[in-house]
Amino acid sequence: MILVLGDSLSAGYGISTSSGWVALLQRRLEQQGYPQRVVNASISGDTTSGGLARLPQALAQHQPQLVILELGANDGLRGLSLEEMRRNLVTIIDKSREQGATLLLVGVRLPPNYGALYVKKFHDVYRQLAQKHKVAFVPYLLAGVGGRADLIQADGLHPRAKAQGLILDSIWPHLLPILKPTATKGSDNGA
Repeated sequence: MILVLGDSLSAGYGISTSSGWVALLQRRLEQQGYPQRVVNASISGDTTSGGLARLPQALAQHQPQLVILELGANDGLRGLSLEEMRRNLVTIIDKSREQGATLLLVGVRLPPNYGALYVKKFHDVYRQLAQKHKVAFVPYLLAGVGGRADLIQADGLHPRAKAQGLILDSIWPHLLPILKPTATKGSDNGA
């Protein structure tokens, strides 16, 4: 089981959830013979504190082998404390590991109008956490998508449906090495 704990960027804000990168991930896993099922526990507007509050129930209910952690954008957009964001992310990492899950931390970026210093410190939180806690890391969820009007909705923040495959393509190479297949690709176990 793979649990995606995220915000609107993973919940598929403004598009059909069946078009979102999380749904595309499930299809790719199936097409490539991986047995894992994906549960999308992402909520639009969620912050790291909201994700942390929801985590214990999600871990107990789904018992994931892998947690894809994509939170922090709303903390940054609201100008919340980066130290609190860091603490929340660390606690999510620790609690997920206590339950036996492997982590993939997904970084997000802020628009430059938040000021160069805050934006740099915000981006550094993800990189530093990945290094210190030895967590697999996607530096930027919207690599190749962010800043492109043809791939971003009118709000300037959320990706369109046609961008979702590109988002999955940016995640996939980081996810692939940490997938824990419970069945061999091509086996006849029906997975």
